[in-house]
Amino acid sequence: MFNKLPDHLKGLVLAAVGGLVLTVDIPFLRLANGEPWSVMFVRSITVLAAVMLFVLITRMSGRKPPRLVPGKIGWLVTFIYGAGAVAFLAAVYLTSTANLVFILAFNPMFAALLSWIFLGERPKTVTLLAMIIMAGGVFIIVREGLGGGNFLGDMLALVAGFSIAAAITITRASGKDMGFTALVASLVPLAVSGVVVLLNGIIIEQPLWLLINGVLIIPISFFCLAAAPKFLTGAEVAMFYLLETVLAPVWVWMIFSEVPSRQSAIGGGILIVTLFVHSLWQMRFGRKRKAAPT
Repeated sequence: MFNKLPDHLKGLVLAAVGGLVLTVDIPFLRLANGEPWSVMFVRSITVLAAVMLFVLITRMSGRKPPRLVPGKIGWLVTFIYGAGAVAFLAAVYLTSTANLVFILAFNPMFAALLSWIFLGERPKTVTLLAMIIMAGGVFIIVREGLGGGNFLGDMLALVAGFSIAAAITITRASGKDMGFTALVASLVPLAVSGVVVLLNGIIIEQPLWLLINGVLIIPISFFCLAAAPKFLTGAEVAMFYLLETVLAPVWVWMIFSEVPSRQSAIGGGILIVTLFVHSLWQMRFGRKRKAAPT
């Protein structure tokens, strides 16, 4: 049934499912209540185990398993996703959830900028204006982090957002199915955290949350979001990461009573409102363009 859908609708379904499932990633990491390197290690190894189990089940059913990493370009995307995962997981523990997801909201603008530079997909003037406004919002959040001791975490959040945008752009340019590259990318944080875990052991109070996160949440969300650029532009896919921006702070507030600071709320509000208005403009512009006579 899914294969019969138009390509653009396929992309929307994949991105929407992936973005919605991803919203519970940070709360699950926090609920595990573990040492950061241990969390990174267990999360990575469970994601890889889920991928290997899928490949095994596919082989046992007599079907040919999908290609996990499509060539050299696939390994490049894998490494970029992996570097972004390390930055993201470190940022979870070095800055507030609100700061992290608000800064990650800059991801669509990173994607638009990279698509302009490398794919020749020049953004409209409205998009450029939105980038400038959003950069101001990110500056407000980062400036607060500098005074509150969260600056390193905020910078890592920026690195994570840029890495996702870069991986999406390369995927879009290659035209290849990169659905599994974001999952195989767990090799990078696994290698980085493995050294620390080897020396200090695994310290996690509630590992069940990590197992659920690694076996279900991450494979589903990462596969869908990594596969979507085959059918959508990088900027469109990146927009669905904003579901985490809106919902993750809500889950964290409900579970941990963590309320965003005033500066973080101001900067995050600027980001969300700008992106919401820009999205409405994109949809309206798209309808007008389709309605125009050819």
